[in-house]
Amino acid sequence: MKILYIYAQQEPTSFNASLKDTALAALKEKGHEVELSDLYAMNFNPVLTEGDFTKRKKPDVFKPFLEAINAVKNGAFSPDILAEMEKVKWADILIFQFPIYFTSMPAIMKGWIDRVLAPGFGFNPITNSAYETGLLKGKSAMIVTTTGASQEWYSEGGEHGDLNKHLESVTHCVFEYMGIQALPSHIVYEVSRISREKGAEELEKYRQRLLEL
Repeated sequence: MKILYIYAQQEPTSFNASLKDTALAALKEKGHEVELSDLYAMNFNPVLTEGDFTKRKKPDVFKPFLEAINAVKNGAFSPDILAEMEKVKWADILIFQFPIYFTSMPAIMKGWIDRVLAPGFGFNPITNSAYETGLLKGKSAMIVTTTGASQEWYSEGGEHGDLNKHLESVTHCVFEYMGIQALPSHIVYEVSRISREKGAEELEKYRQRLLEL
C-alpha cells in the first residue's frame, strides 16, 4: 500500500520521534511505499491566507471556501499546498501522528488539515460530496498520539474525559466527512513519565499494529 505519514513534533530525540522512526521502519519492512510529511522540519505554514491561492476568483473580498473551490478547478493553490495534495491523492492510508495539546492537535497539524484537505478537494457541500460521497472515499486514516496525562484522566468520567471522544472532531468530522475510513486511534498515555522499559514495550506494540495494517 501507499502510506502518507503526517508528523508533527519538534524534538528529534523525543518519544514521538521514536514512534515515527519505528513506524517508518515497520511499514517499509512490510513492503509498503511511504511518504513522510514532517511538518516542523518542512517549516510548514499552518495559516490559511489569501496567499494560498495564485489566482483569485474574488480579489476584492477573501472567502476561503469559494477560493478553494475555484483553485481545485484551476490548479490555483500555492505550491506547498499542491505538493501535499499530490501526496494525499497518491496515498491509500494517511497516518497522522502528534502529541496532544489541550485535548487536541498542535496548530501546525490543524493548519495542514485546514489548508490541504480543502473544499473541493476533500469534500464539497455544494455538490453533497461528504460522508458516503466524500471526495477522498476509498482511503483510510489513523491518528497516532501521545499524552502527558494518564489514561485514567483521559477516560470516561476522568478529569479530561474520554480522549477518543475528543478525537472524533477529527476521526468523524474530518476523516469520515471526506469519505475516509477512520481506523482506530493508537494512543500512548502518560509519556512524560514513561520508563525506558515501558517505552520499548509501547514501541513494539505500535510496530506490531502497523505490521497488521
